[in-house]
Amino acid sequence: MEMAAKSYLDLKSEVWDKGKCSGCGACVAVCPADSLFFEEGEMVTSPASSGYCKQATDNVNCGACYAVCPRIGNQPADTIGNYLELLTAESSFDIPRKQSGGAVTAILTNALDEGLIDVVVTVTEDRWTLKPSSVVITKSDVLVQQAGSRYSWWVPLLAALKYAVVERKFKRIAVIGVPCAVQAVARMRESDNDLVKPYGKAIRLVIGLFCTETFDYTALIQGKLKSHYKLEPHEIRKLDVKGKLEVLKQDGSITIVPIAELETCIRSGCHFCMDLTAVLSDISAGAIGSPLGSTTLIVRTPTGKGFIDSALQNRKLDVRKGVDSAAIEKLALAKITKNSSR
Repeated sequence: MEMAAKSYLDLKSEVWDKGKCSGCGACVAVCPADSLFFEEGEMVTSPASSGYCKQATDNVNCGACYAVCPRIGNQPADTIGNYLELLTAESSFDIPRKQSGGAVTAILTNALDEGLIDVVVTVTEDRWTLKPSSVVITKSDVLVQQAGSRYSWWVPLLAALKYAVVERKFKRIAVIGVPCAVQAVARMRESDNDLVKPYGKAIRLVIGLFCTETFDYTALIQGKLKSHYKLEPHEIRKLDVKGKLEVLKQDGSITIVPIAELETCIRSGCHFCMDLTAVLSDISAGAIGSPLGSTTLIVRTPTGKGFIDSALQNRKLDVRKGVDSAAIEKLALAKITKNSSR
């Protein structure tokens, strides 16, 4: 491997100090010295460092963190991107807490049951506090139980890859993530950095979720919803962002929070993202473009199609045509327009 020209200090000056960090956690995962980490607290905008870096401190070849950062270089700025099929889908079995049609859970449940993957790296949440965390799931029944976890929360999802790849040595990993995490995984898959290659080779499937922005848990739950709207986390059944924040309570009532009130809860790094539909994934999924209670699937690669076909063959998934692509294009273009001037 050639001497890498960049270290975490370059990442700090080019990304972290400029408020561009997406918080995806990829740099934390691939750091061979375990020197990068996210601290607890409100609006943590970038990783912290122990101060030790193999490259910067000891002049040992590395550059892994810089190689996987999704905020380095050109940013994806396409609306729907390349795809093989557009589908409207639902799980064909009951998923109690599913988001939209439960199609992503159906695809991954089938993949685990069929042995197509060993593990899913995803987001879970504490059902009482709603606090999110990244998690590694190996059993389909646990995946179904965790369905509906909110990807609107920020969590350094990819940090969990270190456990999955290095500690457990899983070789067939599926990752579900928002566009910034998908971009980081794409860099892992393409990297010629010897320290990054094991991560790229271990990831078999990437499912990207539509995302306009992510919210800081402490700022939104403890700050806005608890202080201003007197909502306790355990009272909330579901959060839905559709031009406004709809908070569905356990008693069935709905509280509406205008988007303008949520600006202080959005991570600064989100303002540099122009990718709504996770164009670098194998399958993209979201609620836009399909009827209520269904999931839009953008099937992008033969790998993605293979996983969907398997779920269909095993009657875990129902699909049909008829996605409203114009609705997706409109929202995607709005995100590009909003953030392209950053």
